[in-house]
Amino acid sequence: MVTDETFTPEFYEQLKKFRLQLKLRLAAGANGGRKSNAKGSSVEFSDFREYIPGDDIRRIDWNAYARFDRLFVKLFMEEKEGLFRIFMDASKSMDFGTPTKAVHSKRLAAALSYCILDNSDRVILNVLKNNKNEVHKGTAGKQGFSRLIDTLSAITFEGENDLTKSIKNQDITGRGMSIIISDLYTDNLEDSLKYLTYKKQEIMVIHVLTKEEMSPEIFETSNLIDSESGASLKVTGSNALLKDYKKAYEEHVTKLQALCKKYSAKYILSLTDSDFTRIFT
Repeated sequence: MVTDETFTPEFYEQLKKFRLQLKLRLAAGANGGRKSNAKGSSVEFSDFREYIPGDDIRRIDWNAYARFDRLFVKLFMEEKEGLFRIFMDASKSMDFGTPTKAVHSKRLAAALSYCILDNSDRVILNVLKNNKNEVHKGTAGKQGFSRLIDTLSAITFEGENDLTKSIKNQDITGRGMSIIISDLYTDNLEDSLKYLTYKKQEIMVIHVLTKEEMSPEIFETSNLIDSESGASLKVTGSNALLKDYKKAYEEHVTKLQALCKKYSAKYILSLTDSDFTRIFT
């Protein structure tokens, strides 16, 4: 397992205490620890139906036959593994702050993956940058967590990114949960949510920001540079400017929350200086 300053001994101590219960009922998938609406042959009883020629006679309920003089077979709730897709924004704007959004996002992705794998479910990590999607497929089991840490440790944050274009590069089939981790500097979040909803995904959006972005302190003339496009803007700080910024920020977050609600997505705001283990409580 490769580690860096992101995954410190303190991180792993926090991880041991971190548990996330994501309730997700799937209609299809490989055998695992999550219950499905599909009927199969696991040990948990679900229902009866009348016998049809060709049914496995071992599933006939002879007690029911004795009572009703009719043949019934037992149906069971099939165990399924949940499929979780994490879409992590790795554009240059994420490499900002103290600690950076990049470090915080890696920790969030690792913590989520740990809980998913610990529940015998499967996680697919999607790294989004330069309008592309680097897919790390099908990590499963506790040994898979070590490989995922190696993948996260090696990720660099660079370039621009069109969130929807990158997400659509992933061929999504079957029900599952999709988790977006991003600073959401995008104009097309709704397109992403619409696409994932169409693909029958439950959606979680984790909005990662720094305290500086939420409450900047600019009281002198500064040249602000867009880390992705290189565009610059000269501003002179003042109380009036900061007041306008705060208003715009609050309107932006309110809009994001409304979009998530529209598509039944869970919205979570996570600041980089916050304890990642508490954002789901």
